[in-house]
Amino acid sequence: MKRILLSALLLSGLMLAVAQVKKEDLATKNTASPGAETSVTINGKNLWIYYHAPSVRGRHIFGGAGAHQPDGSVWRLGADYATVLHTDADLDLNGLAIPKGDYTLYADLDSGQWKLIVNKTLMAGGRHIWGVGVSPDGIREGATTDDPATELGRASLIMGKASSPLETLKITLSGAGGAKGKLLIEWENVTASAPFTLN
Repeated sequence: MKRILLSALLLSGLMLAVAQVKKEDLATKNTASPGAETSVTINGKNLWIYYHAPSVRGRHIFGGAGAHQPDGSVWRLGADYATVLHTDADLDLNGLAIPKGDYTLYADLDSGQWKLIVNKTLMAGGRHIWGVGVSPDGIREGATTDDPATELGRASLIMGKASSPLETLKITLSGAGGAKGKLLIEWENVTASAPFTLN
């Protein structure tokens, strides 16, 4: 009996280990914020981020009074479903250890010094988590679905200013030689980046 139970536990653990987010399940029909993907293969290991890319559309997005995403807020790093990171390898993202697997990403816009939030929650029941929702107190409509209790951790981002305004959100993963790479987030007049290394 113990052998059967142990085999069942090992099999269920293996199934969880190979389970992966299906990008097609994240796509919406929202043409104002279409689905977008960035990916890179480093040392034979694939990393990708799937997100929905909103546009500025005349709004003031970051920083200062009246910003759509004000300093000090947590942003879902896109639109619609929460932005998802998949990595085939363990990563060190600017000092944050990320085991291989699937995660949701958010950004803490801490007084203009952003931090990337890596969260372990992917699903809400039988569906992928939406990027925003109603907070447990029912007051803050549009609060992100990031829950500090389920965060893997936060990594500081290197802030910059875009050379020219970028209308549509763009997230890029790129190789930087050897086992190294770079994550770059660009939108409106802001750039935010972080180096990473595959372990």
